[in-house]
Amino acid sequence: LSPGEKMGCFTFIKVMMILFNLAIFLGGGTLLGVGIWVTVDGQSFLDIFGALSSSVLQVMNVSYVLIVIGAILLVIGFLGCCSAQKESQCLLMMFFSVVLIILIAEIAAAVVALVYTGLAETLLTAVVTPLLREKYGADNSFTQIWNVTMMKVHCCGLNNYTDFTDSPWHKEHKTYPESCLVRGSLPLACPHVCGCLLQGCFAQILEEIKTNAGVVGGVAAGIAALEIAAMVVAMYLYCHLDQK
Repeated sequence: LSPGEKMGCFTFIKVMMILFNLAIFLGGGTLLGVGIWVTVDGQSFLDIFGALSSSVLQVMNVSYVLIVIGAILLVIGFLGCCSAQKESQCLLMMFFSVVLIILIAEIAAAVVALVYTGLAETLLTAVVTPLLREKYGADNSFTQIWNVTMMKVHCCGLNNYTDFTDSPWHKEHKTYPESCLVRGSLPLACPHVCGCLLQGCFAQILEEIKTNAGVVGGVAAGIAALEIAAMVVAMYLYCHLDQK
């Protein structure tokens, strides 16, 4: 290619990288804003997006997940835009390194999720179960989110109904959530398995993921491909600047 054609190619890739990372930056800002909104006023979010809010993602505290993901995307988008606009080798290498670290972390998380499902259940139990026993029945937004989730997904607690033992709801009403009951109220003195649903939401989520494994795998592969493409473009710009 002639010097003019090379410069045209460089300019085109630079502009595309700026636009692509601007979209990532805006998407990250949106996720961050939604995460903060859910954290501050979860009830209004449920009122507006009631149908969507029954997603199985509510089993975890989705607001904090959105805040973390949004913040990461903001950093990536900012680095990508600035590195391309300023044609800075330092920023390009930083962008490349951040994306590479995220890609490695995603691969590691996928391997752990596939191979060590029991470990994932243990970690979730350690985080979510104390929250259920602390907030269910005391925090209206938290309680509503879990009620909608359990009704829609047809599950009870994270592992089973015992996750709600000693929760504010359990202490006040002397029974378990309605979603956990099969036939009317359950006597507190005898929480027999015939009276409660044993199927926890974690098991239901795993079942849904296995059922939609193709879609989940396709999305994961698409994200990985975009990250690899971003690293290739960043390295191309870095090498081109090195030749100047």
